[in-house]
Amino acid sequence: MSNNLVEIRNLTKTFTAQETTVTALEEINLDIEEGSFVSIIGGSGCGKSTMLRIIGGLETEYQGDVRFDGKPIVGPSREKGFIFQDHRLLPWLSVKENIRFSLPQELKKDDDLIQHNLELVGLRGFEQALPKQLSGGMAQRVAIARALANKPQILLLDEPFGALDAITKVHLQEQMLRIWKQEKITMVIVTHDIDEAVYLGQKVVVMTPRPGRIKRIQTIDLGTPRRRTGSVFTRVRDEIYREFFEETPVPFVPSI
Repeated sequence: MSNNLVEIRNLTKTFTAQETTVTALEEINLDIEEGSFVSIIGGSGCGKSTMLRIIGGLETEYQGDVRFDGKPIVGPSREKGFIFQDHRLLPWLSVKENIRFSLPQELKKDDDLIQHNLELVGLRGFEQALPKQLSGGMAQRVAIARALANKPQILLLDEPFGALDAITKVHLQEQMLRIWKQEKITMVIVTHDIDEAVYLGQKVVVMTPRPGRIKRIQTIDLGTPRRRTGSVFTRVRDEIYREFFEETPVPFVPSI
């Protein structure tokens, strides 16, 4: 029996605007195993966010077959949680009420569930704070807690740390790894940061420029605990850099 939570076969996605057709994704084939952490990396416009939206059920018009837990994806659901670059908190609600607002009716009164997820992201004591009273990193942690409170099977992260400073980004990357291990949830992150992709992912999917195709799938084993230093990290990072920035020889022009 397959351990794949997501199965993508021959996925092609085109957009049409003003009689112009653009192919965003072309012939994508990818398996995402249950409980794994997968990084999808590529430049702007390569279709990586579109692929995430298709997995999440936010885009339903495409060619090919995309299945979640063995069933065709027909739309968004609680089993698929999203975290975007923008935290999208409601500014008039407290941290606690922002999380409660996102919950289905049967879970809205479950204060223990809300508290558990706030503690999971290190925000105990900030339950009554308003979004304007939080730093960017803290607001994004609320967004993570909000997504986790719905108990999804998969968490889809669309460049969630792209707007944060370098130090805050590192702290949240560490936190996501801890949550992934503790909650045993499948995670897929879309990023243009090669170091982030290598550090977080057990598998890194490298995309080509438009039309987005899978150029390479790199399996990564950084050991436990994962480190940003060492020969394995450096080798894999450098290999992926070369995939993006293949050097072309510069012709010699003699001085006159």
